Amino acid sequence: MDQRKARQTNPIDRGRRRAGRNQAKNPDSDRVQLYGYHAVEAALANEKRPVYGIQATENAARKLALLIAKRGLELERVLPKALDRQLGADTVHQGVLLDAGQLESPRLEDLDLTGTILVLDQVTDPHNVGAVLRSAAAFGARGLVMTRRHSPPLGGVLAKAASGALDLIPIVLVRNLAESLAELADLGVARLGLAEEAGSALEDVKLKRPMALVLGAEGRGLRQLTRERCDVLCRISTASELASLNVSNAAAIALHWARVRAA
Repeated sequence: MDQRKARQTNPIDRGRRRAGRNQAKNPDSDRVQLYGYHAVEAALANEKRPVYGIQATENAARKLALLIAKRGLELERVLPKALDRQLGADTVHQGVLLDAGQLESPRLEDLDLTGTILVLDQVTDPHNVGAVLRSAAAFGARGLVMTRRHSPPLGGVLAKAASGALDLIPIVLVRNLAESLAELADLGVARLGLAEEAGSALEDVKLKRPMALVLGAEGRGLRQLTRERCDVLCRISTASELASLNVSNAAAIALHWARVRAA
């Protein structure tokens, strides 16, 4: 067979070229690469998630066979090394790569505001936001609010860290966080900001749903205007002078308190 023709018809090469084009797009692109078993499984199970193609090893394809068939996708079987070349040898892809579309951002009023939602103030690390989403799913949060700018792309790294929660928790992307916090107040949502220097401890504050837990980036914390839009500021009590917690850890603790203590 002519080598040039073989290269043109090889499905692994086709997938690699598509992946390269997707990686070159900007974070606002409507296409994303999702990898890792739980992230891809959740995306395939989410009927609101557009899907376009999938590459998988024999083992991963077997586990996802029913979902792949249900979505009507043509599977490209690949070896793990092919995915390593596309995503990088250090990427834990677990033998599967999904070419997908972005989820549409709902409006604030579309969220189930009977419970607890999370608000992130310029948290830009995708691993942190992914871990926050995972905790949100574990503790029954009803949504996550972030700004369109100064937030990480809702793609591969974040989805892998979220372990499927990216397709379980509605994410509202807003232009102006302060205005959105004011809108939440108009919708009857109490706004509780987490700040390590706050005078009140989380365990001493009366928690009442519907409630928004507002968290800032590690180190910088909440911006001034964000603080002013909160009804109350409180801190998470720690046992030592090392009071600064990773934002994903702080979110998990606050969500747990909200679940067991909120009226």
